[in-house]
Amino acid sequence: MTDFAEVEQIARRVRAHAIRMATGGGCFLGASLSCADILVYLYLHVLRTSPVRREDPARDYLLLSKGHDVPALYGTLAELGYFPKARLAKHLSTDDHLYWHPNRAIPGVEFHSGSLGHLLSVGMGIALEAKISGGPSRVFVVVGDGELNEGSVWEAALVASAKRLDNLVLIVDRNGFQANVATESLIPLEPLADKLASFGFAVTEIDGHHLPSLEEAFAVLPRRPGSPTAVVARTIRNKGLPSIEGRAERWFVNLSPAEVQMLLHELEGSSRATLTSEPLVVR
Repeated sequence: MTDFAEVEQIARRVRAHAIRMATGGGCFLGASLSCADILVYLYLHVLRTSPVRREDPARDYLLLSKGHDVPALYGTLAELGYFPKARLAKHLSTDDHLYWHPNRAIPGVEFHSGSLGHLLSVGMGIALEAKISGGPSRVFVVVGDGELNEGSVWEAALVASAKRLDNLVLIVDRNGFQANVATESLIPLEPLADKLASFGFAVTEIDGHHLPSLEEAFAVLPRRPGSPTAVVARTIRNKGLPSIEGRAERWFVNLSPAEVQMLLHELEGSSRATLTSEPLVVR
């Protein structure tokens, strides 16, 4: 039986880390908080990797293609022992390598990202190499929904399907925003699940904050032998902070110390609403 309470506790601490990193220059807080539950669940219960397996060629890979969400990844890796949590205080410092996008100088980061649309292609290449060599590695690529406007994502999806890469899992953090604009008012993505299915993916749609739904989505991989998997996770920008949840303008923030403390207090109060409650209705 999965210990959802542990996932919730760690995800809350990851969100707190991200809030603290949103000062002294700021960070992309909104999308970091929307994917925190997904990242924590994957590292705790899905990925076959750990701090001592970072160089194991048979490990699973997680690639954060939506690299601006790296505070959530930094926080997750620190919480799970990939590097000391004290390093998070050096975010944007010239004394460290923790900044606005993933950097392989940070233990646990598999690949650089920042310019959007690249890492599904990278992940597809890693998955193909594992297939050719007969290795057990699986590759999980987390993309943003706005990132799907990049044609390179769909090119990689076509190749992944053609090569029958059922060791590749695409996860879409579907928080409904691209920067400060709603995706459906800019370049509509819906029906997203149908589009991914037409590209040959075995697709499931879930509430990305509902832990039992995450467990069900990743319980059996591949979801269809011979096909890559896609999980469309419906999420909420700035999840855990009711005062700014779903607000278009609160995507990148540079908080004052007083604002950091206010939001940390709000986060602690909102944590009383469990993430294992009834899921959002998935369209």
